[in-house]
Amino acid sequence: MTNKYIHLAFIMLFISQINAQEQTIKTDSLNEVIITSTRIDLPFKDNSRTINIMTSADIKSSAALTISDVLQQIAGVDIRRRGTGGSQADLFIRGGGFDQTLLLIDGIKMDDAQTGHHTLNAALPLEVIERIEVIKGPAARVFGQNAFTGAINIVTKSSLDNTVSANLETGSFGQLNGSVTVGSELENSTHILHVGKMTSEGYRNNSDYDNSNYVLKSVFNKKDQAIEMIATFSERKFGAENFYTTNPAYNEYEETQNSLIAFTTKFQSEKLKIQPRIYWKRNQDMFLLKRFEPAFFRNFHLSNKIGTEANAAYTSKLGVTGFGIDLSKTYLRSNNLGNRNRFMATAFLEHRFQFINNRLDITPGVAVTYFSDFKFNGFPGLDIGFDITNNLKAYGNIGFTYRIPTYTDLYYTDPRTNGNENLEPEEAFAQEIGIKYNSQRIRASLSVFNRDAKNLIDFIRPNTIEEIFTATNIAEVNTKGLEIDVAYNFEINSFNQTLAFGYAYLEDDILEQNEELSRYALNTLKHHYTTRLSTQLFKNISQSIVYKYAERTTGQTYNVWDASIIMKLNQMELSVTASNIFDADYIESGFTPMPPSNVLFGLRYTFK
Repeated sequence: MTNKYIHLAFIMLFISQINAQEQTIKTDSLNEVIITSTRIDLPFKDNSRTINIMTSADIKSSAALTISDVLQQIAGVDIRRRGTGGSQADLFIRGGGFDQTLLLIDGIKMDDAQTGHHTLNAALPLEVIERIEVIKGPAARVFGQNAFTGAINIVTKSSLDNTVSANLETGSFGQLNGSVTVGSELENSTHILHVGKMTSEGYRNNSDYDNSNYVLKSVFNKKDQAIEMIATFSERKFGAENFYTTNPAYNEYEETQNSLIAFTTKFQSEKLKIQPRIYWKRNQDMFLLKRFEPAFFRNFHLSNKIGTEANAAYTSKLGVTGFGIDLSKTYLRSNNLGNRNRFMATAFLEHRFQFINNRLDITPGVAVTYFSDFKFNGFPGLDIGFDITNNLKAYGNIGFTYRIPTYTDLYYTDPRTNGNENLEPEEAFAQEIGIKYNSQRIRASLSVFNRDAKNLIDFIRPNTIEEIFTATNIAEVNTKGLEIDVAYNFEINSFNQTLAFGYAYLEDDILEQNEELSRYALNTLKHHYTTRLSTQLFKNISQSIVYKYAERTTGQTYNVWDASIIMKLNQMELSVTASNIFDADYIESGFTPMPPSNVLFGLRYTFK
């Protein structure tokens, strides 16, 4: 804990020195950024929830190579990687499981009925991302059942003008990355195309990877009824050494594919906005327990989700009413889980009331979902906010949330694991209160939260002699915590600088559970501290340094430092990114050690 407080003291001293400078900050404020993942569009500063935003500028200065790296810099978000280069990572928010966090792309739900392990398979390359919205806390009434502890919405860029950008990177462990991003602005359409590949020989035995990303975003018929299309495809092939076992002779191996195609349009009048959408999401996973003996043990899963939704907002004298419907059908074909299908229908309704000259907002809402195999379920919730001043807002929210078991929970089998067809859905009641301050110079928030959950699903065994773990609804779990986020913008020599830090404290209490009998005993981040200092002291050179401290409930602690420097020479950009600078020895998930210190050199050239 000593290192954390030393760095906190350094930050406070630095802020006090910079605050003495009375300078005008020219950076764009986030206050008017519209949170687009909800039915009622609200500016960032008016939302009565805990929301973190990473803009494209934040991402560029984050010394990050993938979305997983970016999200690790947000306090309260726990990314547990087994591989590098985006090969495999699990996503957790506020101590929830990887099945309890929803990922969206431009508001399109990317949940996978097989397992939440596949959530970040859908992650996009950083070059096409405009911003990342992290919505913490129960969000089932807004997004549906998978947003048990929160949701992350990746907002893609709307245009790149007429440009071609080529990027090449190479460095430690035989890393070789390349990508081309093209922007095209035509008279009646806009297009963004990205093609990229990330490869490495691996930093230890059987940790090589060969990952590919393809993204196409187009807007057609701009002058009349615009139609937006997004199509993505990612393929990852990687050595999975000890991802799931401790046997060094297995040489585990995995290949995944994830794709999405969606069409969206919008009809809007003075009072009514309707946004219909159709989409198709596909995920494929092939796992070999022995890479060079495929017949020894092989799992193959193919899931398809076809959906349509319509979201609307109506403005009247009473406020804004948001409503919508989401229909989808999921198909799974698996040699282990069998052939399954599920129909889901969700109806959403919420209304935002405003009182006291619009200083007080109250937004009750409810989502009602029908599952063909779990019947009807409802998720009510309530958000309340009060503007103390133009920049200072107090807020609170409560909500019920819910998650049905995945097909892995229900049907998975191997020599040491059994699913359970009789599982009940997970349920929770969550509460949160907070305060946030937003100005052009400072963004800050403080929140405390509590979540009482029951029927959480874990794989457990009846005693230490028994080797088979069976999916079971465990007893009650209470989770409480605190989060602090601050970002400070200032100027030195007329150049914009940013200092951002966050701290999250989490306490989990599993009632009536023996950790020795649990395969997935809680390993949450009890203390999580992050700092990012992004500076520019000269016209063509900018640099960033990122510090992350973690203390898990298992007692493991680690400190990780990353840094990057970027030099711009007209249309060319040179970069150096150093990761785990001080060679920390740590594990984020399972039995897989993270890479030692490494460096990556990059060259980007933009043709205009």
